[in-house]
Amino acid sequence: MAHHRDRQGGRRFGHTFGHTTDTHDVARALTAAVRGDVDFGVAARALTTMDASNYRRVPDGVVAPRDADDVAAALAVCREHGVPVVPRGGGTSIAGQATGVGVVLDFTRHMNAILSVDPDARTAVVQPGVVLDTLQAAVRGHGLAFGPDPSTHSRCTIGGMVGNNSCGAHSVRWGTTADNVRRLAAVTSSGRSVTLDRGTRSTGVPPGLDDLVRANLALLRTGYPEGLPRRISGYALDALLPEKGVDLARAFCGSEGTLAVLTEATVGLVRTPAARALAVLGYRDESAAAEAACGLLPYGPLTVEGMADDLVPDAHGLPHGGAWLFVETGGDSAAEARSRAAEIVRAADALDGTVVHDPAGMRALWRVREDAAGTATRTPEGGEAWPGWEDCAVPPARLGPYLRDFRALLAEHGLRGTPYGHFGDGCIHVRIDFDLLSPPGVARFRTFSEQVADLVVAYGGSLSGEHGDGLARAELLPKMYGSELVDVFGAFKDLWDPDGLLNPGVLVRPAPLDTDLRFDVLPRRPVDVAFGYPQDGGDFTGAVRRCVGVAKCRTERVAGGADVMCPSYRATGEERHSTRGRARLLHEMLAGEIVTDGWRSTEVLDALDLCLSCKGCRTDCPVGVDMATYKAEFLHHHYAGRRRPAAHYAMGRLPQWLRLATPFAPLVNVLARSGPAAALAKKVCGIAPERQLPLLAPRSLSRLLREHLRDRTGVFAKGRTAVLWPDTFTDRLSPFVGMAAVRVMEAAGIGIVLPPGQVCCGLTYVSTGQLDRARSVMRRTLDTVEPLLELGVPVTVLEPSCAATLKTDLPELMGGDPRAARLAASVRTFAQTLGQCAPDWSPPRVDRPAAGQTHCHQHAVLGDAAERALRERAGLRGGLSGGCCGLAGNFGFEAGHYEVSVACAEEQLLPAVRAASADTVLLADGFSCRTQLDQLTGRRARHLAEVLAEALTEGRPGGAG
Repeated sequence: MAHHRDRQGGRRFGHTFGHTTDTHDVARALTAAVRGDVDFGVAARALTTMDASNYRRVPDGVVAPRDADDVAAALAVCREHGVPVVPRGGGTSIAGQATGVGVVLDFTRHMNAILSVDPDARTAVVQPGVVLDTLQAAVRGHGLAFGPDPSTHSRCTIGGMVGNNSCGAHSVRWGTTADNVRRLAAVTSSGRSVTLDRGTRSTGVPPGLDDLVRANLALLRTGYPEGLPRRISGYALDALLPEKGVDLARAFCGSEGTLAVLTEATVGLVRTPAARALAVLGYRDESAAAEAACGLLPYGPLTVEGMADDLVPDAHGLPHGGAWLFVETGGDSAAEARSRAAEIVRAADALDGTVVHDPAGMRALWRVREDAAGTATRTPEGGEAWPGWEDCAVPPARLGPYLRDFRALLAEHGLRGTPYGHFGDGCIHVRIDFDLLSPPGVARFRTFSEQVADLVVAYGGSLSGEHGDGLARAELLPKMYGSELVDVFGAFKDLWDPDGLLNPGVLVRPAPLDTDLRFDVLPRRPVDVAFGYPQDGGDFTGAVRRCVGVAKCRTERVAGGADVMCPSYRATGEERHSTRGRARLLHEMLAGEIVTDGWRSTEVLDALDLCLSCKGCRTDCPVGVDMATYKAEFLHHHYAGRRRPAAHYAMGRLPQWLRLATPFAPLVNVLARSGPAAALAKKVCGIAPERQLPLLAPRSLSRLLREHLRDRTGVFAKGRTAVLWPDTFTDRLSPFVGMAAVRVMEAAGIGIVLPPGQVCCGLTYVSTGQLDRARSVMRRTLDTVEPLLELGVPVTVLEPSCAATLKTDLPELMGGDPRAARLAASVRTFAQTLGQCAPDWSPPRVDRPAAGQTHCHQHAVLGDAAERALRERAGLRGGLSGGCCGLAGNFGFEAGHYEVSVACAEEQLLPAVRAASADTVLLADGFSCRTQLDQLTGRRARHLAEVLAEALTEGRPGGAG
């Protein structure tokens, strides 16, 4: 049994790291004591080693309690065995306080209910695992909201917000979580139930608390900085002063799981304005914007947010300037909200300003701000940047000069960061390009941290203005509060948690801020991999490090949302099936401490099994994690020299089987619809029994097109010529889509060239991790198309997944072949080709509503601007849904995936189709999407090319512009 001693010579406590017998004893005792889930397995531990900070601590196991009794029972077992406990919500903390140690209590699994809402009293009673957006949705119909709204609102929990005293963009109007909490229920580590309220309404309070306050009245009255709306650091013991009403609920907020375990919260709700508008103001630089922010507060804005051009390098649509303030206003009507925003634009001493009032425009601007926690983790050159000084705060009136001094300190240390955040509250977020991989870099991290702490304190600020101190800043609290008040913090902690079990090392008796860094355990030499990882210097470890834990992939279903990421998480609700969860497991695989069998790990394999390879995370993840690529890489190594699942041989090598089967298509199709034969084929091939086998086309697109072009002669104009790529799905399974595209392209005056031989993008080989075969296929393809690349014409790929493979996987697997980059740059979708080669052509008018889905690979890699423009010109009204269809190539056909596949389709696609009227055109450019709709609804969706070709046949107006 290892032992830990606090740095100030405090109490010792036993802990069971690495002691198998003791750990098993604890697991057995917890399983017997609680009704919730107990998991001491490799995957559960690996998933909770990190939050969104620079830190990593390894837990013994994870417990998901069902209620307060479970919490008390778990604490009793841990107390008996001397095992620390860490409460955890969404795991988005940036200072390390949600990292695992001992037993992690996961409140997202079961204790996530809204118990009651009282619209008249404007309160709600919730369990700690309730996600903020879930609460907001529940009270929105009453015109109410929970005031604090951090940028992680779609996945952070109320319990985590209480623990960190979270704030958000609207704190200038509605304050911090502590300002909006009415009553809290918790269980102490000794098993005592407490109710925290104001004054005598609190119950179960530890004895000696009143004496501690009385003995330190002068210190509590003078030891806290004044004029600081965002003071989150340390314990809020000044809330216990008699003149402040002895508010124990407020004092508990921001305690970071160190005092007691929250089991229920009664929160206050605010009346939200009926309409909102956004004044966007441009300034010379961030200091000028910061100095102006404080002067806008008398106008009663809802937000005053600031950012500079190094965070938003593409400032298209923003007012002129090098930095901007986003100042949101509210009103009882849209006109009133606009009027207030216009008043702020007139009053502001800004270079330029504008008012944005349409909801779509405001959402687009707020998304830039909310994604900053992820986008700021990369420098403009693609280098890494990290938290650590993520959210310090100074009095708002001093923010301008503070930022100038902060920038100077960065420059002095040769560091770069992009400050942004809550300028109206004096709170600044920043990610800095610390080198946390080498001893000199870590030493600089420490020195800078100490000096910036001195700078913050010199300005009368708080080391933390939103996310808490955690492991990142607790060591430096004496600089802010002095050692005497910090000693009182320790005494306060001891009253609540005399055995020191709750989140040890956080807030009091901390370890040095440069210990437990999550990068220490990673390999220093590049791992031998197949993909090139060009955005990460060819380093797979660097690619895995991209995931910083902000957990946008854990977002629940959003009605009408365009995002794809992460369909498997939305279907299962399990962390291991999120992009973050998979990245964490890969991190631990590389570390080799918990996941010890490397590429052969079954835990990593199981987590990646439900990854649909949709590539949604490549775009939707703020830091561009590409889990589809990581999955292919892992499967490549995992099955090296080993037998693969049957589905890999059957569907992974689909192109070669289809080529062999096409001459026998009539017989194959009869067998595919024959019950016994089809059942046997599905069993042998690892295909889900619920699936119908797709039918083969009797003649391939390549054959049909060669016949179509046989007697054509003439020289095509370069600007009006395109190669039509006969991808496997269009070529062998739906050639009618290809011929429809030919009909439309020729009507637009575009000459068509067919590759001179067999081509394949390698998609099915990539998605099943058969990367050696994929490269062989890609090499042959490049040999075939090399003459066409000399023409410099677009290569039109009708199947979005194949187009995405050619755009991304091809150059990343074949990086040493310059032809790969040339082919990737030539790839166009059907709509992109029409826009490039026939920009003046007018499509036939369809004039009907449209529904369906934008292909996930189209969303993630190709973009759909050309498709949207083409649909609009053709009179196809309405937008397509986001999400993933759930079939995702081989994924939905594989045995064991059917239920998740259907659940993914139910997330957005199927509801959109069911809601469509009878005359609605169902669009789905992907073969998988069309197949999923056909098999789950019996309705046939069509490629956009088919719809336009049909309109041409019917003679609807269209032609040259």
